[in-house]
Amino acid sequence: MEVSKDMFEGVPKEQKNSNKVVRPSLSYWQDVRRRISKDKLAMVGLGFIVLITLAAIFGPMLSKYDYRAQDFNSTNLGPSLSHWFGTDKLGRDLFVRVLEGARISLTIGLVASVLSIFIGVIYGGISGYFGGTVDNIMMRIVEAIYAIPMTIYVILIMIVLGQGLKSIIIALTISFWVTMARIVRGQIMSLKQQEFVLAARTIGASSMRIILKHLIPNCMGQIIVTLTLSVPDAIFQEAFLSFIGLGIAPPLASWGSLASDALGGYQLYPYQLIFPALAISLTMLAFNLLGDGLTYALDPKMRK
Repeated sequence: MEVSKDMFEGVPKEQKNSNKVVRPSLSYWQDVRRRISKDKLAMVGLGFIVLITLAAIFGPMLSKYDYRAQDFNSTNLGPSLSHWFGTDKLGRDLFVRVLEGARISLTIGLVASVLSIFIGVIYGGISGYFGGTVDNIMMRIVEAIYAIPMTIYVILIMIVLGQGLKSIIIALTISFWVTMARIVRGQIMSLKQQEFVLAARTIGASSMRIILKHLIPNCMGQIIVTLTLSVPDAIFQEAFLSFIGLGIAPPLASWGSLASDALGGYQLYPYQLIFPALAISLTMLAFNLLGDGLTYALDPKMRK
């Protein structure tokens, strides 16, 4: 039988384009970026975090005042064009001290959070993957550490290392990593029964490779959100410890120590307390707004 052109009928143009993909395919992280960019509150929080970080890095270097320089002829001056936030009881410019405090507080918050995330992810991953006796022993250690108040860690570490930045970071890291370990353990226990883990075992992947290359990457959404929300918590804890005299020691300045110094004369010079307290509040609010936006953006169930 001969095949001729008359036996075939062309497909109409409308039918040809009916299965055409109109919306381009997006990867997971491209979709996350698209959704987070549409969250106005999250972008406001991110913008403030970038602004305060840049001000903390470059502000003290560009200012004509040294945050440690004392001027007893300019004590307790109110906000003005010369001193935007006024001066303290020793005549030091409060604006540059708030920016220097941002350096200390943000450094403590970021470093302590990153270290606690790193320790907690590895510890929780091992505990959740192996389970059984290993999980029981490791979780009992977590519960013992969690039961001890953070103030005890701070006092003991200061006896050994002295008061300062290093002591605060170590104390916050010890206190914070246990929460991350519990979160990752729960995520790993729910993921380790999935087919991709069975496939990795079938081809001979080691336990550590499965944890590091397959399980932990699938927990990155929860890890990033927890990191974002732990930074303001660390900043607040540092401010509290400095406020009660267990944190940053002079001549260093943090937002908590600035608030503590201003407490004695807040009725006469309220601006000395308002500005560092406002910096703490706005920074914590910004991180929480960003964390809420990331919670929505990183949830695969919310993809459309």
